Amino acid sequence: MSAPLAVAVTGVSLWTPYLPGFAFAADVLAGRAAPAAAALPRPAPALLAPTERRRAPDTVAIALEAALRACEMAGADPRTLPSVFASSYGDLPISDWMCATLATTPALLSPTKFHNSVHNAAAGYWTIGTGCQRASTALCAWHATFGAGLLAALVEALADDTPVLFVAYDVGATGPMATITPSRGLLAAAFVLEPAATVARPVRARLTATLEAGQAATDGPPVPPAWDAVVGPNAMRSGLALVAALASGRADALRWDVGRGTRLAVEVLPTGGSPAP
Repeated sequence: MSAPLAVAVTGVSLWTPYLPGFAFAADVLAGRAAPAAAALPRPAPALLAPTERRRAPDTVAIALEAALRACEMAGADPRTLPSVFASSYGDLPISDWMCATLATTPALLSPTKFHNSVHNAAAGYWTIGTGCQRASTALCAWHATFGAGLLAALVEALADDTPVLFVAYDVGATGPMATITPSRGLLAAAFVLEPAATVARPVRARLTATLEAGQAATDGPPVPPAWDAVVGPNAMRSGLALVAALASGRADALRWDVGRGTRLAVEVLPTGGSPAP
């Protein structure tokens, strides 16, 4: 077991087509509201210029929406935050389109599509839109992506004694990739994490994390029943357990696989932060 990593959560956000926003999702979890009756269109990343906004794929749109809302809750200037962007597969629909085009009509391959296919596309759009020049990490670890991304953000926050933005997102697969990659729908969650010993902003919860030997369930902690039916088998589904713990205001113990026979164990201790805007 590793030494404990102690951080404070000062901002959190969520976006899915049926739970568009952390405050709305919290109301659904508490039984005060029902999920959206129909899937909502993807959000428009307002921090991008109109041309960039039109070119941005779904991965970028949902990741930037979640990132911006988490920063707003924390009262943090996005330009000042190092960031970790985690996606299990990147933009699967674009990868599928590129493979199909290369196999059939390679002369039609689009530079814009290629530009959006790289794994750090969302991180790149974020730094462009916010003007952030702090370090940014794009991370992928297959089914262990959420746990590995959270661990990377925790370590960076404590090692550099700085708030860190952690964004976890995935979209659905299409074409032949849909037969081998278990992801459907759109899902993004984001968290602003700060060293617990030096945090100066209002705190929603405190996290104490340790590394343990053993493997957590590959699908992660269970999703609350109130959300389960409308979330779908998205590759970032396991991150909903942390969002739910923060939304419920109750203490929780969660575990995520981080690969190589190791899991991240996180104790969540809510502190009654203010509701999301």
